[in-house]
Amino acid sequence: MKGTNLGEFEELVLLTVAALMEQAYSVAICEELSVQTGRTVKLGVVHAVLNRLEEKDLVESYLGEATKTRGGKRKRFYKLSIPGKAALVRSKELRDQLWDRIPSLTWKKA
Repeated sequence: MKGTNLGEFEELVLLTVAALMEQAYSVAICEELSVQTGRTVKLGVVHAVLNRLEEKDLVESYLGEATKTRGGKRKRFYKLSIPGKAALVRSKELRDQLWDRIPSLTWKKA
């Protein structure tokens, strides 16, 4: 397995794959990321990140059934792999540890 360090956008894509479950295909991932982040997300960038996550063994892909609405083409769906789940858990644990280290005085108004 290649490195499991996640960049910010990789983590967002991985979280979105987990949230969408059986509906995690590139267009749905792109749309959900746009809704959740409030920013424009380009499909080509999502494809590149999904490919990179698959190379890192953090997601697995499979082809769905052919549909008439897609002219007989099949959608490629994505799901978290076991290492992908572990990477997300590690990322959350690290963030939680860092948040817990911030003194409460930091957030109080002067």
